[in-house]
Amino acid sequence: MIENKKIICFGGAGSIGSELAHQLMVDNEVYILDINETAMFDLVEEYRQKGFKVSGRVGDVCDKETVDKVFREFKPEIAFNCSARKHVSPMEETPMEAVMVNIIGTNNIIEACKKYRAKLIHTSTDKVVQANSIMGATKKVAEIMVKNAGFVSVRFGNVLGSAGSLLPIIQRQLDKGEPLTVTDERCTRYMMTIPDACELLIKAADIGEPGKILVMDMGEPVNVLQLAKDILKKSGKEERITMIGLRPGETLTEVLMTQEEESTAKRVDQFWII
Repeated sequence: MIENKKIICFGGAGSIGSELAHQLMVDNEVYILDINETAMFDLVEEYRQKGFKVSGRVGDVCDKETVDKVFREFKPEIAFNCSARKHVSPMEETPMEAVMVNIIGTNNIIEACKKYRAKLIHTSTDKVVQANSIMGATKKVAEIMVKNAGFVSVRFGNVLGSAGSLLPIIQRQLDKGEPLTVTDERCTRYMMTIPDACELLIKAADIGEPGKILVMDMGEPVNVLQLAKDILKKSGKEERITMIGLRPGETLTEVLMTQEEESTAKRVDQFWII
């Protein structure tokens, strides 16, 4: 339980960040920094009108002075980094975008947390384990930087319902009457909900030790083709599925930990701590 703290959420107007900020602002004062002007403004205004202690500004984590300024003015005790370039295929085409946000932006936050003595909880991804995409590789570098700085990372699987994730894409295809697109019949992914992701982040702030990584036990990975078939069946739609093949940087399967990490991971509740 986090109470009576000053908390900053980088990327706090995004899918995960906004739900996290919502949960935290019940018992804390929350500041949101996000590059998405409209989403940030709408979120802050909505919750201000409901009486929550929330403020924010438009800003880019890649701008070191911006990051330093919000720490200097707001003086947060805890920082959650939900900002990221998170899509695999687009980052294969624009690798410097991934480097700027996932590495340089994260480093700016790390430096500010050290300077102003704030606790950092960083969002990572299961794609750092095999790290054969630009996105995965840059997030792996960020995870290492966070670990070496003595802060905490949280490693996610695919978050259902987040912007650009599988379910919104499927829903959009259903609404348009288009065939559902699946990369490969063998493709599997670990899935988690936005509330699960936020629960893990808040838990990490409570139990996370310096330099540790938390991974949620997400059970067995989901076969994406079977998921598409189940959604079509429940919607009453004709089964129309198109195989499109793996896109640049994508893999058939994901893993949550390396073999070395599995051998040393400690189980705490529904989490593994590396």
